[in-house]
Amino acid sequence: MKRAENLARPRRRTTKLPYDQEAFGRLSETVARYMGTARFLMIQSVLVVIWVVLNVAFVALQWDPYPFILLNLMFSVQAAYAAPLILLAQNRQETRDRRQAETDRAVAAATQSNAEFLARELASVRLALSNVVTVDELREQLDSLIARLDDKTKSN
Repeated sequence: MKRAENLARPRRRTTKLPYDQEAFGRLSETVARYMGTARFLMIQSVLVVIWVVLNVAFVALQWDPYPFILLNLMFSVQAAYAAPLILLAQNRQETRDRRQAETDRAVAAATQSNAEFLARELASVRLALSNVVTVDELREQLDSLIARLDDKTKSN
């Protein structure tokens, strides 16, 4: 059986439920940011210790006996939701980084263009000034002319 679609790309599935992608993206970033904190790890650790103590120490409260299958199921559900949320947050960050890199490249190109323009302008000013008589050169020429005039007036 021959497939005409590209198998390297996942198929786009349309969802029937309308939702705001931007709001969901912000929520995923918030969750991913919180799950990466020491506070989250500490709270989770305390809850696990309380869970284990209640299920081991108090026989009347044992809703999840020793292999703690329900606790493992809860961790699996948490991981099943956390992984896609973290990936979504990373994708959004990658998109922001790509936009920022494009902006940086455009600014760098404009800055380089401006620097090259200023270098050309400076070179043209230097060339124009190379043909201009300086005050010292003018003074020397005037002194030489005055000396020749003095010589001529003395000789006449």
